[in-house]
Amino acid sequence: MKKSVLAAAIAALIAAPTGAALADDVKVGALMGITGPLANFIPPILNAAKLAEADVNAGGGILGGQNFVLVVADGQAAAQPSVDAASKLVNLENVAAIMGALSSGATIASANAVSIPNNVLQVSPTATSPAVTDIEDNDYLYRIVPSDNYQGQVLANIVLDEGINKVAVAYVNNDYGVGIANTFKKAFEDKGGTVTAFEKHEDKKNSYRGELATLASSGADALVVIAYAGGSGAKIVKQSLENGFFDRFIGTDGLRDDLLIEQVGPEALSTSFFSSPTSPAENAVADALHKRFDETYGEGSDKPFVDQTYDATMLIALAIEKAGSTDREAVKAALREVANAPGEVVGPGEWAKAVKLIGEGKDINYEGAAGSHEFDGNGDVAGFIGKFVVDGDSYKQIAVFE
Repeated sequence: MKKSVLAAAIAALIAAPTGAALADDVKVGALMGITGPLANFIPPILNAAKLAEADVNAGGGILGGQNFVLVVADGQAAAQPSVDAASKLVNLENVAAIMGALSSGATIASANAVSIPNNVLQVSPTATSPAVTDIEDNDYLYRIVPSDNYQGQVLANIVLDEGINKVAVAYVNNDYGVGIANTFKKAFEDKGGTVTAFEKHEDKKNSYRGELATLASSGADALVVIAYAGGSGAKIVKQSLENGFFDRFIGTDGLRDDLLIEQVGPEALSTSFFSSPTSPAENAVADALHKRFDETYGEGSDKPFVDQTYDATMLIALAIEKAGSTDREAVKAALREVANAPGEVVGPGEWAKAVKLIGEGKDINYEGAAGSHEFDGNGDVAGFIGKFVVDGDSYKQIAVFE
């Protein structure tokens, strides 16, 4: 999507609330990367959050019929802007909880500086860095995607199964890149593969040709690129192709972005493949959500992290309903109660059913489009990893690992 079109689409989304915010509305922050390296991911992700918002309000509202309102803030997928955005959500908007942030660095920074000190529940649909697990968060930080400790191991298996035994690795120097790169390297080498070169890079350079020349001279059969396409990732792939450094690429979820296909073309990516958190295979719950999503927004249900964002938003709403108020400590305490078994199963679009069960004093267990979100002691979930290839102007999932 071209930048001007993308900007207009995002602006329209943010400017289209379900209704005017009132004093007694129940507000939840949506800490997004509206601008920055993840901007191309945002329209369907934000639509997923708004679909959950609409489902709550169409199902009778929250806390006795109040309006459920998402307050969108732009953290730019960067640390300090996310801290600033989270501060506004918590201190000015007085949100009951935060859904987000998206990037790992933005999530870690906003949690440490804002949500944890202020006792505000924060649920990220996309932060995958292993560093999230060990944060001293007093149980206020959760995520509903698997840690990159798992994705790195899965990716190592996928690469070896493709018959690729020697790879070079280019990874961005942030929490996301460092976390998954180190996990992948260890797993790949433990399984008998060879990492011929292992180079970190900064995100906002114009040229990576020097680094790529070094990586290409190492004798690798393919280049593993762990970066955001909207940051360094697409540039690295494009410059590799233009200069004959590499013609086969292996990417993680940050590279699984339509922007990459737009910039280099599907033919150039015909032998490449990508890993990304995904939903269970043959998931009727996800299929039903995708149908409603596409009926509502026209397209986009197949884009990254749509399911996870819907689920994260719905889990927060259910926690508020279970808590019976917007008291932040009570909301935090209620999250595991609505997410973890046992309990009567409720799913996407079943808000009215969930409210009825909660009102009757019954336990519920939310089973989402992205799977069962059974939080462990660190607020992590097991989750699923998909293998994707380029199919025309988008990506096609060809395998799911759990």
